[in-house]
Amino acid sequence: MTLEILTADSLGPVRHGFFTRKGGASSGIFAGLNCGTGSSDQTEIVAINRARAADAMGVGPQMLAAVHQVHSPDVIHMEAPQDPKPKADALVTATPGVALSVLTADCQPVLFSAPEAGVIGAAHAGWKGAQAGVLEATVDAMVALGAARSDISAVIGPSISQRAYEVGPEFFDIFLDEDPENTRFFAGGDGDRMHFDLPGYGLARLRAAGVGSAEWTRHCTYYDPDRFYSYRRSVHAKDPDYGRLISAIVL
Repeated sequence: MTLEILTADSLGPVRHGFFTRKGGASSGIFAGLNCGTGSSDQTEIVAINRARAADAMGVGPQMLAAVHQVHSPDVIHMEAPQDPKPKADALVTATPGVALSVLTADCQPVLFSAPEAGVIGAAHAGWKGAQAGVLEATVDAMVALGAARSDISAVIGPSISQRAYEVGPEFFDIFLDEDPENTRFFAGGDGDRMHFDLPGYGLARLRAAGVGSAEWTRHCTYYDPDRFYSYRRSVHAKDPDYGRLISAIVL
């Protein structure tokens, strides 16, 4: 099966893609393009999937740079892929041929492009990382490499949508304590439950950081099981594990 790769005009002419699960070698609950090295899928099958993604980006699998994601605000300047992978949640580079990649399964994959400066970035932004400032830190790291803040385009890929992201009052309090205006990212649910707009929150943080453009592809990971893996959906289905989607960008 052919790989399905979602792209955004605003990131062009830089090669990039938010990969769906289609076109992979994994089977069972991981069926498709599971690129999660931390999953319980077969290691050699994950390697095949990652090689297919690298090939689609025009690089060899050894040039697919990644980090050990830990829901932090930390960014790595990646001049070449590192092994072992450093603990962080975002990568930036000005080095052609190094494909930056992040893994997600409901969290936000965010790709950044400043083609005139020859600088790109990629971030994994769940609610913890986004609140801790990983998006702003990625922009700052790109600026440090020579990008003009206003020339940076940022695109949020497939993520869990607000109607699928039910949270409790303690979660709401965390965001209320940060900024009372964060109430705009919550909608009422049943009882004391609410629904959190993760992509909306990410877009607001990106725009406040001064990027030239910020958008969400508007694909929900939870409600489209044929195309996307979803951690929350796997929990609701009582599956023992879940696949990870890969998003990548390369100069």
